Amino acid sequence: MVLTHTTNHTYSHPFPTVTLAFFLRYCSPQLNPFANHVLSTDTISSHVDPGTGRLHTTRIHLKKSRLPPAVMKLLPASLTGGTTDKASYILETSIVDMREGWMATESRNLNFVGVLSVVERQLYAVPEKAPPHAQRASADSTTDVETRVVFRSRLGERIRDRLGQAQAQAQAEAAASDSGGGGGFFARLGARGIQRSIETLASTKTQDQLGKSREGMRIILERLRQTGIMGVLELRKMASQRGPEAAAH
Repeated sequence: MVLTHTTNHTYSHPFPTVTLAFFLRYCSPQLNPFANHVLSTDTISSHVDPGTGRLHTTRIHLKKSRLPPAVMKLLPASLTGGTTDKASYILETSIVDMREGWMATESRNLNFVGVLSVVERQLYAVPEKAPPHAQRASADSTTDVETRVVFRSRLGERIRDRLGQAQAQAQAEAAASDSGGGGGFFARLGARGIQRSIETLASTKTQDQLGKSREGMRIILERLRQTGIMGVLELRKMASQRGPEAAAH
């Protein structure tokens, strides 16, 4: 089973500022209080394609576990380690085309993929539906973003496979028994129920996280509007310097 969640949003800021805010959104909890769950961010690669002029960037984020506690409770300790205090790596790729005015991003979890795979794709773009006489002003002041998140739980599939094998063996040993078929049916129904529950709970949690993510972007955008890029970078530098001092005390 695959569950998909799609949302649309418009930022009241020009496209270049929104793309900059995207890359700065995890730079410091002091700049974005909604990024406290991000433990670290590292850039793996970044280059400009000489043929297209597009910026290609790959980053990896270490975040506190994206699996909701309710989902963790559904899983055996052999999969969770017996605790919900987990961290997971998120791989983020992005392509920015400043000339055409769009940015495509994709984020996916690298941990717990055997339980739940979450792939988030976003498309940021200057508005295209504005009337010709208003298109320039709209493009200069707003940015549209479509977010599509796809959830897939493979745990139910694995359970169904194992139950199917066990049922086939039981039927071979007792072909005349009527109880084997009924038990297998309800067992498979239970596996599907677990799979559906994991995906639904994760979807509900993600909807809440998307709201917080937009609020974090709004805060970064307002800081950029008020202080400019140099002001934001200075705040980031001051926050990073306070970090080691606080740890020392």
